[in-house]
Parts: sequence; C-alpha cells; structure tokens
Amino acid sequence: MLFNVPQFIDIEDKIVGPLTAKQMGWLAMGGVIALVCYSLLDQSAFWISVIIIAVIFGALAFYRPYNQPLIKFILSSISFATRPKMYIWRRISEKTSRSSAKKQTAVSTIGKKNIDAKNIEDVSRLLDRQNR
Repeated sequence: MLFNVPQFIDIEDKIVGPLTAKQMGWLAMGGVIALVCYSLLDQSAFWISVIIIAVIFGALAFYRPYNQPLIKFILSSISFATRPKMYIWRRISEKTSRSSAKKQTAVSTIGKKNIDAKNIEDVSRLLDRQNR
C-alpha cells in the first residue's frame, strides 16, 4: 500500500490569497487596534498612530529575520537577554541523588551470561530450521 508523504511541512497553508492564517491574524489585530484608535483619537493623532500600528503589525505579519517569524525572534532575544550566559553547576538534592544511586547499583549487579559453543550451534540450527 502506498502512502503520500508530505513534502513541505515547514511551509504554512495559504488561507486567503497569498496570506497565511497567522498573517491574517496579525493584520486583523492591527486593524482592530486602528479602529479603536479611530474612535478614541482626533484626526491627526489617529493617522500618526495608524502609521505606527501598520509598521508594527506589518512587520509581525511579513518580516522573517533568519527565516523565523518576528515574534519568535523577539521572544528568543528577550529570553537570551534575561537568562544567565554562564552555566553554573548546582548540586542536585539528596533525594534525587539517592534514587539515581539505587538505579546504578541495580544495573551493575546484572552479570554476564556465559554461552558455550555448543549452545550457539544449537540455536543456529533451530533458527535455520524455522526459516525454511
């Protein structure tokens, strides 16, 4: 039975024309914020805010630095800036170290099986008979 294997799974599906669902979502959120600004601000402040909103949400929808979405790039940058740059060793708790020590002793007690040549020949004959 043959199955179709998807080829380009990293490419998002186009929903409306050349736009994906995420792009439509970002543009819709920008439109809603612009509509709220229209009802709250006067004409000159509205146009200034619409230009800023259009640039921000247009970049969130279409700009892909290093071939990843801008929001992921921003969140990764924040994560990098807030995490420590050097890994410092921290001692694990006593409870965890004791349980891992028990596991290690259980593994080390298993001995090696001794198999002689006669047993190997018997097993090989048995397997040869089953394949026929």
